[in-house]
Amino acid sequence: MPANTTAPSGSSDAKTAGRKKGRRARLFVIVLVLALVAGVGFGAYWSVSTVRASYPQTTGSTELKGLTGDVDVKRDSYGIPQIYADTDSDLFRAQGFVQAQDRFWEMDVRRHMTSGRLSEMFGAGQVETDSFLRTLGWRKVAQEEYDTVLSEETKKNLRSYADGVNAYLEGKDGKDISVEYAALGLTNDYKPTEWTPVDSVAWLKAMAWDLRGNMQDEIDRSLMTSRLDAEQIKDLYPAYPEDHDPIVDQGGIDPVTGKFDPKAQPSGGIGSRTAEDATAGVNTQLSALSDTLDEIPALLGPNGTGIGSNSWVVSGKYTATGNPLLANDPHLAPQLPSLWYQMGLHCRKVSASCKYDTAGYTFSGMPGVIIGHNQNIAWGFTNLGADVTDLFLEKVSADGYQYDGRTEPFVSREETIKVAGGRSRKITVRETNNGPLLSDRSGELEKVGKKAPVINSAPDRGDGYAVALKWTALKAGHSMDAVFELNRAKDFTSFRKAAAHFEVPSQNLVYADTEGHIGYQAPGTIPVRLQGDGTLPSPGWSSKYGWEKEPIPFDELPYEYDPERGYIVTANQAVIDDDKYPNLLTKDWGYGARSQRINDLVESKIKGGGKISTDDMQQLQMDNHSAIAAELVPELLKIGISDKSVREAQKLLEGWDYTQESDSAAAAYFNGVWRNILKLAFGDKLPKEMRAKGDCVYVEPVTGTGPVDDQDKLVRECGQRAPDAAQPDGGDRWYEVVENILDDQDNDWWKVPAKGREAAIDSRDELFARAMGDARWELTAELGKDISTWSWGRLHQLTLRNQTLGKEGPSLLQRALNRGPWDLGGGEAAVNASGWNAAGGYEVVWVPSMRMVVNVGDWDKSRWINLTGASGHAFSAHYTDQTDKWVDGELLDWSYTADGVDGSTVDTLTLRKP
Repeated sequence: MPANTTAPSGSSDAKTAGRKKGRRARLFVIVLVLALVAGVGFGAYWSVSTVRASYPQTTGSTELKGLTGDVDVKRDSYGIPQIYADTDSDLFRAQGFVQAQDRFWEMDVRRHMTSGRLSEMFGAGQVETDSFLRTLGWRKVAQEEYDTVLSEETKKNLRSYADGVNAYLEGKDGKDISVEYAALGLTNDYKPTEWTPVDSVAWLKAMAWDLRGNMQDEIDRSLMTSRLDAEQIKDLYPAYPEDHDPIVDQGGIDPVTGKFDPKAQPSGGIGSRTAEDATAGVNTQLSALSDTLDEIPALLGPNGTGIGSNSWVVSGKYTATGNPLLANDPHLAPQLPSLWYQMGLHCRKVSASCKYDTAGYTFSGMPGVIIGHNQNIAWGFTNLGADVTDLFLEKVSADGYQYDGRTEPFVSREETIKVAGGRSRKITVRETNNGPLLSDRSGELEKVGKKAPVINSAPDRGDGYAVALKWTALKAGHSMDAVFELNRAKDFTSFRKAAAHFEVPSQNLVYADTEGHIGYQAPGTIPVRLQGDGTLPSPGWSSKYGWEKEPIPFDELPYEYDPERGYIVTANQAVIDDDKYPNLLTKDWGYGARSQRINDLVESKIKGGGKISTDDMQQLQMDNHSAIAAELVPELLKIGISDKSVREAQKLLEGWDYTQESDSAAAAYFNGVWRNILKLAFGDKLPKEMRAKGDCVYVEPVTGTGPVDDQDKLVRECGQRAPDAAQPDGGDRWYEVVENILDDQDNDWWKVPAKGREAAIDSRDELFARAMGDARWELTAELGKDISTWSWGRLHQLTLRNQTLGKEGPSLLQRALNRGPWDLGGGEAAVNASGWNAAGGYEVVWVPSMRMVVNVGDWDKSRWINLTGASGHAFSAHYTDQTDKWVDGELLDWSYTADGVDGSTVDTLTLRKP
């Protein structure tokens, strides 16, 4: 891939391109508005002036209340802002103003979500979601953080940011802020209210929820007990592969200091410590909890094995630049606008009164930079995957909950949910010592655990056990402090000090600095369990369970500094070998397919004597290699196929290099075969609560599963889970499941009983042959009979949807707000992680939400790209102007120095002191 095919940002060509984009956007707006007028009679409300009213001012000057001096906002040809100020308060006030200019609708929706107030904007359809979010209490915890935990300096920055947002809102009607408000105004009299500092803090709770760890695995293992025995469940959750390297390969907790030391000898691992069989399984009523949880990821992106990221850093002794290179691409659900917002925050002179000179990616609605670099260091994030949530079965009554043989009173609060166009609803939130009762939010959930096997000493189940959630993010913490501390960090010591405050979500942090050092730190509030390993719900009625008062001390969490190998890779694999480390971080790591591919490619380049360039880092981000194809294709090609059409498709795999390019017919066919192997061997044997909606199979009856059909006295069961969250999802856990039984032709998982006209399958090769046939006919229906026209990208498409009205609004409005589709390469567990769910279809549900390659020290030679664009305005030239380049694997030049930014600037707005 070319490193960058765009003209230099400061060139006349770039400025001309920017003007052309603007003209195209204006023409599109006019055409769209005419369509709206003609199609649905919106003409009285929608007009060219309505659309243009919300466009941000990007040139000239305007007054900004509260400034102590003038601030310059310099935007490049992609609308990415770089802000220059003389004080911290002016810098963050301007950041709030600028982000509100571009993204206030998104900010407003987010704060209503985190506070459980979506019904105020969108009506009664959001009451259940609001009820669940009120029960979790994100906003309540954020308020507590602001009131009692965060530093005064952090609170001052938050207030400045909020003042900037409110200065932008002052005197504006909804239609002056965003075209979505104009659309909402057709059915709702909602008016935006002032921004508060707590609105910013609460968004970190939403991200913590997205990255909460193994909660879904905990539910799924419990659901499996209705269909599978303990050994079968163990097969589907295999041990971490020994040939996949962890992040940290040396060190341990020093027995003298009690701290983690990268050079210390391991002091012993968690070994074979397992959970006491307190809750051997939980009945399928837990599916109600799973369904309820799905309502929240519908707003943030589905939660599961796909949420991850790639990040790696290479020491300067192995790079072409002689300085460290750092790459990062977080994997999240595709959103429009992108979750990320690119910007620079620059003090004209760094001093005690103005401490920041940083640039990178942040969230609209939050001050500071989340991922990026300053003048001294660069950093990146990936999800650590620590197990920071546990479900507890609770024996409850009207008077309270049972704990060690006595009844303890609930901690209760009443919440009022205001509903646009309807009456308000009231709910009561109840909490035990383990956390809020999620089961109160559903009639079905009141019976969770009704048939759960438990130890003999468990209290009488009565009408069933309730379910409480214990989660580290429900305790006030310092993560917002950590954001500003990272932005100011100057070396590895100050970086680790900032990381100590990054409590939730727990992330892998990679590091590089201008002195040539590289490093890694595992931060986060990670609980210490009294018993058990967090893989199944625990008994809430016994003090033998639960968590220690204090989490794993930060000083005991693994880190590295200038490791001998010269590089560090984090891609959601295990942090450290269990036999080397005594603390339990999780039992549910990612299985390391992506991380090992990156490790192998980096190591091969180093051992070959080559120097790794910025181009190499960029190309590695687009690596499409399929690890499971490399294992299965040789076996698939050995199978004799008599059907000419299926044999024709099988031939596509001959000579294929396992690379999933968008135009590859072989990649399309292999992924179809993989999907059908999983369905035949595993999917049809899973409980209905885990299979995709519409996936119906005949199975042996289990009490309560549904009406019995005449066909061989089997029960017809249809899947109940959203397609993007169903199992088997085809991720690298399933790679390991299949590889573990690949050489066992007669393993029971390969066997499928006869059903109707379909003959029984008795061996691996018979199942593979059936899967190849099924895939041939499935792809024929999707792509046509002529396999020469097949391509992976035609199956594997990305559509960007506006996260609110783009999903729920009128169809014409959805077409106006959404973009796509794009044909993508890559795939699940590839480095280029354009993930798809094999149980639900081929549509892209995970993406690298941004990509960056930081050239440490020579900052202006760094590169970056966003999934969409800087703007949240649907008709702006910068709504999706980065997407085509993102699809092609291109990166934009990333200016940082004063001279670099001046050279790339096409628009300058001066914010003036009144």
